[in-house]
Amino acid sequence: MDGTILHFDNLTLGYDRHPAVHHLDYAIRAGALVAVVGPNGAGKSTLLKGIVGSLAPLGGEIKFTGIEVSEIAYLPQQADIDRSFPISVFDMVAMGLWQKTGAFRRFGREGDRKVGEALDIVGLGGFEKRPIGTLSGGQMQRSLFARLLLQDARLILLDEPFTAIDSATVRDLKGLIRCWHGERRTVVAVLHNLDQVRTEFPETLLLAREQIAAGPTENVLSQANLDQARRLTEAFDEEAVVCVR
Repeated sequence: MDGTILHFDNLTLGYDRHPAVHHLDYAIRAGALVAVVGPNGAGKSTLLKGIVGSLAPLGGEIKFTGIEVSEIAYLPQQADIDRSFPISVFDMVAMGLWQKTGAFRRFGREGDRKVGEALDIVGLGGFEKRPIGTLSGGQMQRSLFARLLLQDARLILLDEPFTAIDSATVRDLKGLIRCWHGERRTVVAVLHNLDQVRTEFPETLLLAREQIAAGPTENVLSQANLDQARRLTEAFDEEAVVCVR
C-alpha cells in the first residue's frame, strides 16, 4: 500500500481568525484519487488554499511526506482567474514550465514543443495565439489543464474543475484525471456533483466546516452523512446550498 503523502493534523484554517474548517484530522495516500465535497461554505476551497500555502493555519498543521510544495499543481476556480489579462493561450499554458525554467528564461524549441503537445492533448491545437479572453468556459478549462500537464506534478489540486463547462469538455477532462491516477499521481478535487463523485472518485472527504466522514465514497455519501453536513453548514449560513444529489 502506498504511504501517506499529505496529513492534516488537528488543522484549522480561516480568515481574520474566523475558522472556515476546523480540527481536521485526515491523511491522503500517495496515488489516491480523492473528492472533497460538502455544501457551500463548508470549507472545501479553503482547504486547497491551505495545502498550497496561500492560507496559513490558525491551528494544527499540514504535513507533507516525501514531497515538496514545488511538486504541487493547483487549479483554482475559473471565477478566480482574470480573463481580461492580455495574454495568449500559448503564454498562459507555458507558465506550467516556470517551475523548471524560471519565469524570465526563454523556453526554447523544446519548451515550445511541450506546450504544443499539451494543447494537442486537451484538444486546443491551433489555439496558441488566441487571447484567453476570447475562449469559452470549456476552452479556458482545457487550457488550464494543459498548464497542469506541463507542471508534471505529483500532487494535483482541482477546485471545481467541471463547473460551468460543456459536457464534451467534462468527458475529456475526466479522462485526463483518470490518466493521472493511472500514473500514481495524487489528485484531490473539490466537487459539487455527487453523481460525478460516485462514478469517478473512489475516496471522498465530506466537510461541513469540520470533517463529517472520510473514506470509501459509497460509505461517505450516505444520506445520513449528507443530511448532517447540510444541517451543520446551515447553522452558519441560512442560505447554504445543498450538494447536488
